[in-house]
Amino acid sequence: MASPTRAFAYFEWMIAARYLRAKRREGYVSVISIISLVGVALGVATLIIVMSVMNGFRHDLMSRMLGVNGHATVQSLSGPLTDYDAVAARVRAVPGVVRAAPTVDGQVLGTSSGLAQFVLVRGMSLHDLETLSTVSKSLSEGALEHFHGGDSVIIGARLAEKLRVEPGMQITLVAPRGNVTPFGVTPRVKSYTIVGTFNIGMSIYDQTIVFMPLEEAQLYFNLDHAVSSLEVMVRDPDNIDALAEPIMRAAGPYSRVVTWHELDSTFFDAVQVERNVMFMILTLIILVAALNIISGLIMLVKDKSGDIAILRTMGATRGAVMRVFLIAGASIGVTGTLVGFFVGVLFCLNIESIRQGLSSLTGTQLFNPEIYFLSHMPALMDPGEVIAVLLMSLTLSFLATLYPSWRAARLDPVEALRYE
Repeated sequence: MASPTRAFAYFEWMIAARYLRAKRREGYVSVISIISLVGVALGVATLIIVMSVMNGFRHDLMSRMLGVNGHATVQSLSGPLTDYDAVAARVRAVPGVVRAAPTVDGQVLGTSSGLAQFVLVRGMSLHDLETLSTVSKSLSEGALEHFHGGDSVIIGARLAEKLRVEPGMQITLVAPRGNVTPFGVTPRVKSYTIVGTFNIGMSIYDQTIVFMPLEEAQLYFNLDHAVSSLEVMVRDPDNIDALAEPIMRAAGPYSRVVTWHELDSTFFDAVQVERNVMFMILTLIILVAALNIISGLIMLVKDKSGDIAILRTMGATRGAVMRVFLIAGASIGVTGTLVGFFVGVLFCLNIESIRQGLSSLTGTQLFNPEIYFLSHMPALMDPGEVIAVLLMSLTLSFLATLYPSWRAARLDPVEALRYE
């Protein structure tokens, strides 16, 4: 008695390959297989692209927002913060804190060349501006060297474009609360020389923030020797809630600490929820492709019932027949998954070039920075997420082959040959 062949023997792979290369009269089976393969590839590629864009969007927004505003803000409950140097020194000594910068903030109207824009003036020392890497690494040449004295400011690049100014020109700032006169409080109006611009790639900041030397900002907003708050940055922004209490104790009584979680968590939570929902919706593409694999294999089993009966009469076991169709269906899923993976990765690596090309081709501005805040389309691939997408696609593709393969293995050779 001949011993049974081993599982996944060469002849099983050979038969599965021949079944996938359908003859002319079986062309509809081949078309369904191609549609299934394309569906799996599109589903995998779309999932990788969308997840990467959502990750990049969240990462870029967080790094820029926290890079400008800090991870926490220390304020005084009694008004402006007076002994800010001592408070900053104590806060810097808290383990986990890497930066504590005194700042003066105020909303004013910026005007130039007959144009106006509401802006946020942020008073900051030269040293603190240098250590604010998100801004300092995007400054125009020579900006820091001239950031001193009473009439120098650095403005955002988009603000400069909006007001039609450039370094060396003047900008007039109008504060609603200025000098106190017998006739009431008059607005404070003063012109400043623009010594440089910054461009962090986030429109909401590039068109609204004006950096001013700390001493001049104190004079401009009538704060004498006080500041509005301390901007605190920590080593681990996600752990800021645990550091809030130690920072508040170091700042002393009559102070409060506002973390970025309190200010921006709702926004970032909404981005995370949207990302999860998109993942669930786009998974349906792969599921539909898996259903196409099922229908294609069922039709293939029905079409090849005579061949299956002959194989069984020649000694092929039920397991061998089942493995033939498992290999055929899994080949579609694996090939589609690999194609989708390479397309998705290639798209993510060149997504900004693709966006610019589509914008030029259609004549429209895709990913408007005025709406999405960022000046370019980000894509950050998470290896763990990519692996999860690939495993999910392969699993669905494999499960889709089980029922048709089981039907092929249960086929009765006698009945199949009777109606052949």
